[in-house]
Amino acid sequence: MGFIAVKVNMLIFAVIKKAKIIISALLTYYMKAEFKGSYPSTKVLPKEDFPEFAFIGRSNVGKSSLINMLCNHKDLAKTSSKPGKTQHIVRFLVDNSWYLIDLPGYGYAKVSKASRAEFGELIQSYLLERTFMQCVFVLIDSRIPPQKIDLEFIEWLGVSGIPFAMVFTKTDKLKPKELDSHLALYRETLLASWEELPTMFVSSAIDKKGKEEILSFIAEVKTTFYKNFSE
Repeated sequence: MGFIAVKVNMLIFAVIKKAKIIISALLTYYMKAEFKGSYPSTKVLPKEDFPEFAFIGRSNVGKSSLINMLCNHKDLAKTSSKPGKTQHIVRFLVDNSWYLIDLPGYGYAKVSKASRAEFGELIQSYLLERTFMQCVFVLIDSRIPPQKIDLEFIEWLGVSGIPFAMVFTKTDKLKPKELDSHLALYRETLLASWEELPTMFVSSAIDKKGKEEILSFIAEVKTTFYKNFSE
């Protein structure tokens, strides 16, 4: 009797797990995302009405491709062979319940020093002023070792008390052992100055890796936001 009960419980667990995967896939497939505007300054941003999740990284890190993958829309965020194209705050409304915020990339050498300074001010103003901003996803190219500009930006987020998570992009370009080695190096580098590691995701716009995990994380944070907002 005990053996049968265990087998039944295992079957139920497997069915529930499969159902969750199917439901998640359906929700992702029917996800609605629409462009709402591009803003050169936080002063002209519309009033906050839904939670916001921002995406940022060095130029050419694969941000547009990641955004398109998450929203199941190949042309939502414009990809370009010329880094540094995003120069404004771009807002996309997703499922009429949250905003995906595409922030300007940083660290592109061919952009003028004045422009880089403007981007910096725009990014800081947004992250420090928007009270509905729930998390900023910092995109890191998984193929290269830790870069000073990324580490400094992450450090600034921590000092400023801004919630963030890290997304390692282009992981399809690495073999599993290479990826593990690169991630281990990043963890080691961060732990040299951090007491604990931030939430991390591995992703690939090519094979959709990380899509479900990132969207599930956003859903959890969004649920908490609405729960706290209603109290």
